[in-house]
Amino acid sequence: MPAKDRYHVVTLPGDGIGPEVTVEAVKVLTAAAARHGVAFDLEEIPGGGEHYLKHGVEWPDGSEARVAAADAILLGAVGADDPVTKRSVFTKPGQPYPTAQLAGYALVIGNRLRLELFVNVRPIKLLPGVRHKVSGRFMDIWEPGQVDYVVCRENTEEAYSGKTHDLTDPEGNVIGRMTPIEVTRKATERVCRYAFELARQRKARGRPGKVTCVTKSNIIGAHKYFEDVFREVAKEFPDIEPDTSLFDAFCMWQIRNPEWFDVVVAPNLVGDVISDNGSTTQGGMGMAAGGNIGFEHAMFEPIHGSAPKYAGQDKVNPLAAILSAAMMADWLAGRFDDARLRAVAADMEAAVAAVMREGKRLTYDLGGDARCSECGDAVRDALPR
Repeated sequence: MPAKDRYHVVTLPGDGIGPEVTVEAVKVLTAAAARHGVAFDLEEIPGGGEHYLKHGVEWPDGSEARVAAADAILLGAVGADDPVTKRSVFTKPGQPYPTAQLAGYALVIGNRLRLELFVNVRPIKLLPGVRHKVSGRFMDIWEPGQVDYVVCRENTEEAYSGKTHDLTDPEGNVIGRMTPIEVTRKATERVCRYAFELARQRKARGRPGKVTCVTKSNIIGAHKYFEDVFREVAKEFPDIEPDTSLFDAFCMWQIRNPEWFDVVVAPNLVGDVISDNGSTTQGGMGMAAGGNIGFEHAMFEPIHGSAPKYAGQDKVNPLAAILSAAMMADWLAGRFDDARLRAVAADMEAAVAAVMREGKRLTYDLGGDARCSECGDAVRDALPR
């Protein structure tokens, strides 16, 4: 598609700390874009658990069409606590889903399914200057060159399909509940191909050129099928090394030897766990950006969640949200063949790295005492001029 001077981005600030980090991401994104003659038409749509509490729906009518019409989507976080019960807000069964879902499902899982955002891309990369908080202390454990891989998680099926039903005995009494683990050839092939193509791109930049498939294939039959399809797809990429690992072992190796990995592909639930686990080696959830990517649409988000207990305190780390916005700019650059947006993404990443190296305006989780907005200001001020 041809490049444009203005790009339409829908923001979904969501719940808890979502609005706070989204503001900082937009602040840096728009400043970086202005330097390269690009502008964003930002359309904000409210939604999530707090919206459900107030209005009985997760987001306004017509939101699905508005999101589908956007060039890209930037999500803050969803998930709210009920002020009365102090528990997470769920939808009522049958309204609008057959079984209750975390309120905000429409914004996250719903968008993934409707827009066929089939791969969740999670870069796990350690920037210079980031220290690791372990047992209450900040330590230098891994070096930046040791931590640089990408998790490609299947994003539309397996245990995250939303399909749950009751188990009943012969008399009709409910004795349990079942969420099936579904793995299909179509979904597996496309996420595996994406992983191999990414490994090929990274190999051209000096990376190893390896894809590791992570499953629990020794126990779960659906995962065995995922691994079988992975091996078939691997034959299409003879220049890329295929590798396999069992889920439980991988969780240890990605902490102990993160330098072993280049691109990782996994079914939905496994991919969710290992991408969060991997954030340990990059400085925590506050540094963890993510993209939900399809052939026609994409949605980007920090993976840290809504953290309701920190909402409104201007305290949390905005860097994951800023890096997610940089991922969005990079994806738009490819979709619209716009080198200016590639430069926007590179400038944002460079500014985050500069703030980390300087170490003066970091949030509490990185060993500093800066506020969320101060950290965002620091990144904006560090953009190349």
